[in-house]
Amino acid sequence: MFMPDPAQDVLHYSATPQDAHQKGRRRWRPQWTARMALIPAMAITIFCFYGFIIWTFVISLTRSRLLPVYKFTGFDQYGRLFANERWWTAMQNLAIHGFLFIGGCIVFGYLLAILIDRGVKAEGLFRTVFMLPLSMSFIVTGVIWQWVMNPGLGLQEAVRALGWAGFEFNWIVRPDRSIYTLAIAGIWQQVGLCMALFLAGLRNIDPNIWKAARVDGIPVWRVYLHIITPMMRTVFFTVFILMSAIVMKAFDLVVALTGGGPGFSSDLPARFVVDHILNRQELGLGAAGAFVLLCTVIAVIAPYIYFELQKERSGRGD
Repeated sequence: MFMPDPAQDVLHYSATPQDAHQKGRRRWRPQWTARMALIPAMAITIFCFYGFIIWTFVISLTRSRLLPVYKFTGFDQYGRLFANERWWTAMQNLAIHGFLFIGGCIVFGYLLAILIDRGVKAEGLFRTVFMLPLSMSFIVTGVIWQWVMNPGLGLQEAVRALGWAGFEFNWIVRPDRSIYTLAIAGIWQQVGLCMALFLAGLRNIDPNIWKAARVDGIPVWRVYLHIITPMMRTVFFTVFILMSAIVMKAFDLVVALTGGGPGFSSDLPARFVVDHILNRQELGLGAAGAFVLLCTVIAVIAPYIYFELQKERSGRGD
């Protein structure tokens, strides 16, 4: 019969706390190393992002013009900003452009992803064609669409040359339509990115869902509408955040395509801020506009982010 050796038990139990301590140190070292490696990046982010946000707010409380002057005047710059008709025109344009641009990118990107996901032939070619505009900057995109929308050189003139003398597409020179040209050019450039994100999400859907839908005789459009689309909520969330960021900082597309005109009919807040800081030497007023724009972004996006995160946590059962 096998008899346990008490000496071995003593050695075993005496070594257990030391082994646990060593395992803890081995587990602790990689975590501490990773944290130490993140400290420089965190410091740069805190200084360059949050530090400049605070500095911008401080400057907005001063009379700074060409250079920062730390003579505080309270909220006088915000009073000037809210009394500026051009600012309210830019904010109205931001709402229109944001709704059309984000909505158009999501709708067209999702539809293109669905069509490609259905097994279209030459899938690689279609993906390349739709992704190609993304390789261009907004400056190049603005110049291209400025040529296309030019009434004397672009699409209007080409169609009239074919015999349709009454055809008109002069939105770029019409104050009541110029803001829509920004949305058209922006959607054309960014729809490929949205399509790629949606397509990646569709390719991660469990194939058994389609097998069950075919067995039950559910139409394809209903599967996408009632089953697949709710499962793609996180992808929609990602696309919304990315496109919202592009809308809020839209500047180069406006400069290249319309120049903010005719007049200020297609002006956006980012161009308003840059114009007052660099061209009009109104640093305090531009800083006030930048801070108000930041608050607008937080007020619009933060509730949506909170709602999505709460749904994700509740779905995990936390």
